[in-house]
Amino acid sequence: MAEQDEQKLDETKADTVADTTAATDVKDVEDADKDSDNGEDFGISMDKVEAVLNKSADEAAMTPQMRKMFARQQENTKRVEESIKGTKSNPAWFVPLFCALLVIGLVWVVVYYMTYDYPIPNIGAWNLAIGFGIMLVGFLMTMWWR
Repeated sequence: MAEQDEQKLDETKADTVADTTAATDVKDVEDADKDSDNGEDFGISMDKVEAVLNKSADEAAMTPQMRKMFARQQENTKRVEESIKGTKSNPAWFVPLFCALLVIGLVWVVVYYMTYDYPIPNIGAWNLAIGFGIMLVGFLMTMWWR
């Protein structure tokens, strides 16, 4: 009976040691993840990486990895600048003008429906055509908006 108790005690100790070892392994993996997040898994600190990206590092002191990263960053910057240059935009007055035309046309139609004579007296339903024409011009301008 004493042998069985001693054997169970040894098994319990072995399980405790295994649990402790597993916990230590998990902690080591977590520490490795933290190190890789800091950029230390390649042997380059984040300060050096930021210096390269900000163009404040000396090129002679750069490692080949840092030079490749720097060249890639310059290429991406150049590509973005070229795409920005290629875009066209409307003048500053474009959006306010088409919004104003839409609103003026709407007001024109509403005024005619409320008075049946104004905004231009004695032309009757042509006031509707004028109001809708003004709104149509504003709407067509929205299709050219960039």
